[in-house]
Amino acid sequence: MRRILLVVLALNLLVALLKGVYGYITGSVSMMADGLHSLFDAFSTVVALIGVLIASKPPDLSHPYGHGKFETLGAMGIGILLLIASFEIFYMSVERMLGTHHVIVTGMSFGVMVFSMGVNLGVSMYEEKAGKEYSSDALLADAKHTRADFLVSLSVIVSLMAAKFGHPILDLIFGMGIAVLVAVSAIRTLVHSSETLCDRERIDPEDVRRITLSVDGVKECSNIRSRGRRDEVYMDMCVGVDGSMSVEEAHELAHRVENKIKKKFREVADVVVHIKPVSSEKGADDENQS
Repeated sequence: MRRILLVVLALNLLVALLKGVYGYITGSVSMMADGLHSLFDAFSTVVALIGVLIASKPPDLSHPYGHGKFETLGAMGIGILLLIASFEIFYMSVERMLGTHHVIVTGMSFGVMVFSMGVNLGVSMYEEKAGKEYSSDALLADAKHTRADFLVSLSVIVSLMAAKFGHPILDLIFGMGIAVLVAVSAIRTLVHSSETLCDRERIDPEDVRRITLSVDGVKECSNIRSRGRRDEVYMDMCVGVDGSMSVEEAHELAHRVENKIKKKFREVADVVVHIKPVSSEKGADDENQS
């Protein structure tokens, strides 16, 4: 994952430099805005890289659940940076609209944008594939942003064509549109990250209850809770067993419940099973209701 993020960082810096410098030379706000967006993408990749480095550390005494949420914090940092970028792009567009705006459109302008689109598309596919393989929030979040960059670059080409035919105002309008797209992408990332940090339920309790009740010896299942990242879920529950069951038997049953849940839900990292005694009559009634 570190190698992937370093490659993405280098490519983002390259396209940011090309679009930003050539947009400044030609006076194209939409191209400069897209370049600024790519530059913030590079910053967000650095944030993601730091998050992944910390998240890869094993559990320790002060972090018994590991450091995985640092990657989620990195994804949230990406969202904040994108919000700042959207404000800068919108402000730049409004400032140019209030003054005199001239755009020089050349064949090189289109060449830079087409090259950037090719890089964005390749990076997006690369990150999405790796993000799914490693179940990485940071990589998947960055892949979505890069895919949005492809559409943004396409809109820049349209604005350059409009400027070429004597409508430079459209360059500023497209610049504002880019700012809105970036803001929407940022908000989606922040919402997704907050779900993990706020311990949103990850697995349907009814699915867990059905699987748990299928284990021989389980009379009832309640108080099912799950939290964590999508690829690293922590769960706890209360399992009712026959009151005459020995401690050793109950302990062995709890292990069987845990193993069956982990087999069904690969994303589950740990299951805490609390055993409680129930009467045989009550357990039979619960099973009939099930």
